[in-house]
Amino acid sequence: MCRYADICYHSDNNVFCYKFFAMGFFDIPGVCGSGNYVEIFTNPEYIKIFYNTLIYSFCVTFFGVSLPLLAAYQVYLRFPFSEGFKLITFLPYITPMVVLGSVWCWIFDPGAGLINTVFNTECKWLYDKGLAMPILIFVSVWKLFGYNIMLYLTGFAGVNRSYLEAAKVDGAGDWKIFAKILLPNIMPAVLFVAVTTLIASFQVFDLVYIMTRGGPEGATDVLVYSVYREGFEYFEAGKSCALGYILFFMLMVVNFGWKGFWGFFKNR
Repeated sequence: MCRYADICYHSDNNVFCYKFFAMGFFDIPGVCGSGNYVEIFTNPEYIKIFYNTLIYSFCVTFFGVSLPLLAAYQVYLRFPFSEGFKLITFLPYITPMVVLGSVWCWIFDPGAGLINTVFNTECKWLYDKGLAMPILIFVSVWKLFGYNIMLYLTGFAGVNRSYLEAAKVDGAGDWKIFAKILLPNIMPAVLFVAVTTLIASFQVFDLVYIMTRGGPEGATDVLVYSVYREGFEYFEAGKSCALGYILFFMLMVVNFGWKGFWGFFKNR
């Protein structure tokens, strides 16, 4: 155990030091100080990577929080076939992303893809700069959809039903009950879903690697994929470590922001 801790300690120190060097994995390192960070924050390609990451994370978090919430409320109201709906929507979450990404690549393939074949179109889909990112966002939200529904249903189950019955006696409709009673009571679940979805979206890699490889023309290039590409395709260990630390600080800001917001919410 002590040997393992020693390896982890020295590995972390190496990563911390690498970001201050201009080096590859097989090169003699040359000290560049903050040069890696200067290049990252001044190079338009890296600025685009940050922009793509923020757009992807915002959209996945917004739709990944709001749409399952509305669907969970409909399930809570016991609409027909709600049990089957929960099963079908949860299956993508437990399916490996490699499988899902491969299936969606076939569906959106411009040559022999399912959509172009069925509808007899010639859309480029993942090879179109304007469509590639929305498709990745759609697939990510679709995968998380059923899991987030289950989290919301757990929150709904903890709401005292006497509140709902009293509201119905007073003539409140379904959506007024949702807005005034259910939503405030499940706010901890909403915040948990929002934070976990946001962190997961910042760390997206496998979907990008399988479906687009950051293309076309960098339209879907995100931060974690750029860490991989700089380190294991371009062998730029310094830049890869610097990008990794930038991601670490971004997630740390999210974490402290979540804790501050949760403290404010509890004290209201």
